[in-house]
Amino acid sequence: MELNIVCIPGDGIGPEIVAEAKKVLNKVADKYGHEIKFKDILMGGASIDVHGVPLTDEAIADAKAADAVLMGSIGGDTNTSPWYRLSPDKRPEAGLLKIRKALNLFANLRPAYLYEELAAACPLKEEISRAGFDMLIMRELTGGLYFGERKTTTENGVRRAVDTLTYDENEIRRIAIKGFEIARKRRHKVTSVDKANVLDSSRLWRAVVNEVAKDYPDVTVEHMLVDNCAMQLVKDPAQFDVILTENMFGDILSDEASMVTGSIGMLSSASLNDTKFGLYEPSHGSAPDIAGQDIANPIATVLSAAMMLRYSFDLDQEADAVENAVRQVLKDGYRTGDIMSEGCVKVGCKQMGDLLAQRI
Repeated sequence: MELNIVCIPGDGIGPEIVAEAKKVLNKVADKYGHEIKFKDILMGGASIDVHGVPLTDEAIADAKAADAVLMGSIGGDTNTSPWYRLSPDKRPEAGLLKIRKALNLFANLRPAYLYEELAAACPLKEEISRAGFDMLIMRELTGGLYFGERKTTTENGVRRAVDTLTYDENEIRRIAIKGFEIARKRRHKVTSVDKANVLDSSRLWRAVVNEVAKDYPDVTVEHMLVDNCAMQLVKDPAQFDVILTENMFGDILSDEASMVTGSIGMLSSASLNDTKFGLYEPSHGSAPDIAGQDIANPIATVLSAAMMLRYSFDLDQEADAVENAVRQVLKDGYRTGDIMSEGCVKVGCKQMGDLLAQRI
């Protein structure tokens, strides 16, 4: 199979961690008989330095022509970088917003997985963490409160702000379909999260999810109010498989879920459109303070590459191989500095990439 992948190394530690993900993907290609064609494009501060803008139209065209995009990290030190003396629409993060819109990336996937070897870093009680958890939060990314009409006015000397939460059934249906399809690749369970006891938008959300569920009789669906879900994430995270929810709820719940894993350096993510196309990136930032020192943790980017194999190319066996390589490296006691613990062997970014590739 030929895989055409656009890579956005980006800023900070981005080039380092993307290089290690490429190393692992090349090993996968060699082992399973695939051909990978990589093309690097500039985005963020790296693009500003060369082109004066965080993302060019040419770079967008390259991304659209690919099968998938693998990204490192975008941005720099907001206090010292000259990029942040520019207007907001010229700053690094504006490139990320622009590419999401250009590629119609409406479905955000944030896995939260607790590795047995890293369980000590989990902030939950041991009786909870020992059960482990493996969930994926599917967040609608382009609608809802963040994209509705908003205004601030002054009436009779009193300031008044209005934000509008709007969804139509088509927006809900397409994210629900994604959620059920991905549940079929996992443990066949969807927990749809809303606030249907209060919000009309949530009542529509629940109705459409139930309509979609009829097409997936092999997937169990349950509904949960968002406040209850927030509590259940710290009380019994093992109960969740795919959590399907709207934009603002997903923003909050995915950050909560990431914290109970204990290490953001291990967390991958993906943003998909209504085809197999997706943009894959680690959940962490650009960490400019450690850039170029060969100490960054590339595992989140490598796991993002595994998500790409699974969801954009339907290469489940190859994705399993990458994820199993991560488990084996951790089991063998190798750690980058951010996840280092007593009795383990500390390695750098490049060596971690080598170790992962060796275990494919």
